Amino acid sequence: MFGLFKKKSELEKLQEKYKKLMEEGFKLQSINRSDSDQKYLEADAVLKQIEALQK
Repeated sequence: MFGLFKKKSELEKLQEKYKKLMEEGFKLQSINRSDSDQKYLEADAVLKQIEALQK
């Protein structure tokens, strides 16, 4: 209730984006391998941004 209007930090936004991309990549893995690889590459780029923010 108290966190209702709390804005998400940049780190939290990136973590959610990373999780979403990984889930999409996993779902696409059995359907279209090249699209799945693309999602994993995007997720890797987001992970690098997360690591840069944590340093």
